[in-house]
Formats: sequence, structure tokens, C-alpha cells
Amino acid sequence: MSEKVVLAYSGGLDTSVAIRWLNEKYGYDVVAVTIDVGSEKDSSAVKEKALQVGAVKAIVVDAKKAFVDDYIFAALKAGAIYENTYPMATALARPLIAKILTDVALEEGAVAIAHGCTGKGNDQVRFEVAINALAPNMKILAPAREWGMTREETIQYAERYGIPVPVKSGHAYSVDENIWGRSVECGILEDPWAEPPAEVYIWAKSPTDAPDMPAYCEITFEKGVPIALDGKAMDGLELINTLHEIAGTHGVGRIDHVENRLVGIKSREIYEAPAALTLLAAHQALEDLTLAKDQARFKLKVTQEFSDIIYNGLWFTANRVDLSAYVDSTQRLVSGTVRIKFSKGNCIVVGRRSPHSLYAHNLATYEKGDQFDQSSAAGFIYIFGLPVKTQAQLQPIFDNTSEKKDEGSGK
Repeated sequence: MSEKVVLAYSGGLDTSVAIRWLNEKYGYDVVAVTIDVGSEKDSSAVKEKALQVGAVKAIVVDAKKAFVDDYIFAALKAGAIYENTYPMATALARPLIAKILTDVALEEGAVAIAHGCTGKGNDQVRFEVAINALAPNMKILAPAREWGMTREETIQYAERYGIPVPVKSGHAYSVDENIWGRSVECGILEDPWAEPPAEVYIWAKSPTDAPDMPAYCEITFEKGVPIALDGKAMDGLELINTLHEIAGTHGVGRIDHVENRLVGIKSREIYEAPAALTLLAAHQALEDLTLAKDQARFKLKVTQEFSDIIYNGLWFTANRVDLSAYVDSTQRLVSGTVRIKFSKGNCIVVGRRSPHSLYAHNLATYEKGDQFDQSSAAGFIYIFGLPVKTQAQLQPIFDNTSEKKDEGSGK
């Protein structure tokens, strides 16, 4: 009996070719594992395809609920968004996929886990670091990194052996999607000057084709987690899918980003994330209302670190666990409702309220009922500015801008 390898199987080009290649190269029996995080439209077809290509066993795991509850909402509470642009749909799914692959490999008695990542992408790092954290002695294989074929050569390999793949020569987009977002790369998109063709967008309409009449929705949060839409209680999966439809119809969610990959290169990526961008904006608005200034300022630092942890594949680390504990603490009172307006590609927060709001109308208003003691301002300014005044008196500060100008003019 041949040794087993568990393969993360998407049904795409690289993983379909990998089934035959792993058997041909190493003699392994391949157990194909497909993890549905909102990307599988026909799980039975994917399973059948894996067996048709040569897998000895095909397993499909529905992980959508776990993905939303344990990963997406953890990132949402942290406000995680890479380089202030990318909601990290792909990056967030990788640790969950790695965990399920590891669980199956241990159950099956497999000697190795394989993935379909190339040697230029981030996902190879995310998968392998996560697997090493969960099963340090497990062997890891990366066929697409080993076989040395170009994308065109991989397509030809598939055609030579009758392996059905969803792409043909000359159509080189690489697509990954899940419930939190969709990413597209390769082909003409590798030219950062080229405008993305309309065909790369599926979820979000062009803003010019979006309805002229704006749409509104109200999102209710409890402890940083969205629990209802327009007053209707929903689980995370339903809420995200509903927001995808509403926001995407109004042209919200398109992202064209040149990002810094973990492996040291810049990459041009097209993303679609209508629900993610909407929820991140709504969550931030609620935090603005309920977190004190110092809490909000420090959480920004944590947000940056948390985002890098996710992007860099370090989910299963003590640092992430510790930061998650801090984030959860900040969310104790982040409850309330945010009103969103969708219009021609824009997602605008137009209202927010919370039973824990720190907004005091009697202090903020300039109208009748103002209780702010303006006479206290002079004393506050004196104390606040005292160090500046003292240093200016004892250590006169001069502006050398004019001096530099004089040097440049030859005076």
C-alpha cells in the first residue's frame, strides 16, 4: 500500500495537475481535501473531479460557519485591513484551511500535506507556517513550486494527460474567492498601468451602472460582532451574503491594489469585497462612538500588528492569541447600530447610535443646553502650552527655512 499525502484541493489548474504529479513523482496516494469557505458552488462536482483526476479519496468540508465566527469576525473586531486597503479574505482563510488539512492528515495517517501554491506567492508561507505550528513533524510538499513549469506549461501538462481544468491557454487569470472577498491576478493585470477589464469584476457593479437611487441599511452590532441587518436578526453567513448583494449592486467593493507581498515583491491585485468594506466602515464608526480617545489611539497600533499577523501567516502564534484577548476586551461596549448609505460605488456612514455612546450632546452642542464651561478653556490652554512657552523662553527656537533659502540664493 502506498503512503498517503493530503492535498489541499481547489479544483483549479495547479491542484488538479498536482494529483497526477504527486503520484507520478513520489508514488503517493492522494487524498484530496476541499475546504468550503464560501467558494464552492458545487461541492459534489469538485469531489467527483478529484476522483476522476486520480485521487484515491476526496473529502469536502463545509467550514463556512467556522470561517465567519472564528476568523472573519475576529479580524473585523480588530479592524484588520492590510496596507489600509485589503480586507485579507484569502489570507484569513489560510489558517483555517491549514488546520483542517492537518486534522485530516493525522486522521488518515498521511506522511505529508501538499498545497498548490507557487514559490512567488504569500500562501505558501501561510500554509506551511501554520502546518508547522500545528504538526511540527509533518512533511510539506509544494508541487507547483517544485515542478518548475510556467502557467502555460502547466496548462499544456493538463491537456496532455486529459486533466480537465477551468482555464485554457491565453486566459490566465488566477482567481480565489470566499465569503469575505474575491481576488483576481495574472494576465493583463500584471501591468499596473492597465485598467482592469470589466470581466474581472463579478460581485461589484461598475459605479456608473449602479442605481441612481441610493440605498440605506442599518447594521446592528453586539460586542463588535454584527448580529442584525435592518432590525432582522441574522447569523454571520446570511448577513455577509445579504450585504454582498446590496453593496455590490451599488458598485461598492472594488479594490485595485499594488501591495507588498510577504516574499518581497510588489504585486498588482484586484479584489472585490462589498460586505467586508461595508462592515469595516460600520464597525469603525461604532468604535469612534464608544471607545475613549486613548483606547482608540492604542487600538490603531494593535490593528496594524494584527493585520500584519494575518497577512504574514502567523495566526497560530502566541502573539496573535495575546492580541486577540486585547481586542476582545476593547469590544465589550462596542454595541449599537450604524446606518449606511450606498451610492454609486460609495459606502458612507450617515448615522450611528449606541447605549454606550461617549458622545454627550450637552457638551458637544453650540445651541441651547450647552453645559461646556468655556471659561475653563483659558486655564487649560495655559497649562497645556506651558512646556512649549517655557522652552521658547529658555531655549529660543528659530526657523531655519529662510536661512536655507538664503544659502540657495547665494546671499
